[in-house]
Amino acid sequence: MLNLKLGLSALGLEVSAWSGAWLLAERSDAALASYLLLHAAASVLLSLSLLPLLPPRLSKPRWATLLLMTACSYAVPVAGFLGVIAAFVILRLYRRRSLPEDFDAVQLPEFDQHQRRQSQFRHAGLHSFLTNAQVPVQARMRAMAALQYASGRTASPLLRSVLGDASEDLRLLAYGMLDNLEKRINRAIDSELDALQAALPDSSQQLQSAHRLSDLYWELVYQALVQGDLHAHAIQESLRYCQLVLQRQEGNAAMHLRRGRLLHALGRTQEAEHAYDKARALGLPATRVLPYLAQLAFERRDHAQAQALMRELRQWGALPRLRPVIDYWSQRP
Repeated sequence: MLNLKLGLSALGLEVSAWSGAWLLAERSDAALASYLLLHAAASVLLSLSLLPLLPPRLSKPRWATLLLMTACSYAVPVAGFLGVIAAFVILRLYRRRSLPEDFDAVQLPEFDQHQRRQSQFRHAGLHSFLTNAQVPVQARMRAMAALQYASGRTASPLLRSVLGDASEDLRLLAYGMLDNLEKRINRAIDSELDALQAALPDSSQQLQSAHRLSDLYWELVYQALVQGDLHAHAIQESLRYCQLVLQRQEGNAAMHLRRGRLLHALGRTQEAEHAYDKARALGLPATRVLPYLAQLAFERRDHAQAQALMRELRQWGALPRLRPVIDYWSQRP
């Protein structure tokens, strides 16, 4: 806000500077000294009175702004004093109006508390949370209950990590959830076995049932729902039905990849490599086949081949989970 007292004092000093020089004599040294001192004081007081009118963004640092205003009014007699006043009047009256906002506020949609996100399940750190004995049991049970919305591939290892927990309630809950996952797939297997027996030989229904059975047995393995002898049995059954499908669909690249992974799990690496090569030759994307070929090369200690395959994978950017491994092998000499 304008300080009127300082403004009037500045005006009075400026008038006194000119009147003193006129009274003492136009060409005397005393008149000049009187004018310079009074004019300097008037310039400082004028700057102090007008400084509050400046916007905050223009008045920092204050000492620099004050020095500039004082210098402008002091350096030019009369015109400088009046020019500083006119500049602030114009700045105050014709200040540029604020521009409208580029974006208006958008009203948020109504929140549906029954809506549930199904696309992803973030489980980072959940293993440490579930196995931490310092966390209350009720909190860990709620975290385990959330696993029912996760995929079996994600939930099964986490649930198995709780089977050795000291809390009996947690062990029972984990066992029950794992048992439900396995029973759901086993019921589907029994249904498909009945459909396979009822299907006519070499019919499309028989082919579909065999394909479905290979998928279901593979899910038992992929989701880590079976272990030990049951794990080996599930691999053998999935491989058997996979080969039945390939007898009638030799060009099925995805089933050749499945066969390669099953043979790989059984330790039949030469046959697995041939199946992988077949899947790639039939047009399966390299990003789906090369990681398994690189794994085979690493297991047989062929590090040069593994590095070459990883470098070939580097040209694709759609493998975020493998990116650290690809970068490591690509930087090796």
